[in-house]
Amino acid sequence: MTTPLLKLSQISKSFSTNYALSNISLEVNPGEVLCLLGDNGAGKSTLIKVLSGVHKPTAGTIEVNGAPVVFDSPKDAGDFGIATVHQYGGTFPLMSVARCFFVGKEPTKGVWPFQYFDKKTAGEITVTEMQKLGITRVTDGNRLVGSLSGGERQSLAIARAVYFGAKVLILDEPTSALGVKQATHVLRLIMQARAQGIAVIFVTHNVMHAMAVGDQFAVLIHGKKADGFRKGERTREQITDLMAGGEAMAELEAELAELTGPVRLP
Repeated sequence: MTTPLLKLSQISKSFSTNYALSNISLEVNPGEVLCLLGDNGAGKSTLIKVLSGVHKPTAGTIEVNGAPVVFDSPKDAGDFGIATVHQYGGTFPLMSVARCFFVGKEPTKGVWPFQYFDKKTAGEITVTEMQKLGITRVTDGNRLVGSLSGGERQSLAIARAVYFGAKVLILDEPTSALGVKQATHVLRLIMQARAQGIAVIFVTHNVMHAMAVGDQFAVLIHGKKADGFRKGERTREQITDLMAGGEAMAELEAELAELTGPVRLP
């Protein structure tokens, strides 16, 4: 048995008297995709914030490579190789792709205090890294981020995370606002990251997308882990029913039947 790259044990998070997370335990291994599934309000966003250092857990422990860690800030999480790409890529529409790629970590020329941003080097690296991910349409680092499609912005953010040494890549609903073609490209990027040995946490409510790339799955309901399983152990229907709540769906079907009456075929 290998040591998990990232392990959560009995993680809970409360805000005053309300528990957003309760006793969540997860393991993430190198070169695997963990799909974190759940409907709106399930606790996915809070768990992401705990993993990325935005929130400290109220209880429980986080381990990286078997050693307990405490994240006081997103920078702490980043220092341990945990990178989070948010729903819209965390990009800046009015920045150039090169400036956005290196924001906070800009390559410079000159000697302090006369250093300045090395635009040429930044542009060349950015274009090269994006083309590695299949974005061949971007050939100029000075191009504005706002001119990119949703899938290309996701690619820019993922390329940045990989370039700066991400070991755990957290993707927060990366396909929710994308069309079919762009979503397919993002799923391909997830497969590429996995092939490079990066552990990917794919946060989504789209069961089809999760099943296409996932190795292991965890379903959250009201801040609790309702189920955890490996690829092939549940059908799409079983996962969807669990996320939606089987009883709630049955009640809805009954109510709709009362409203619409029996359907008569011609």
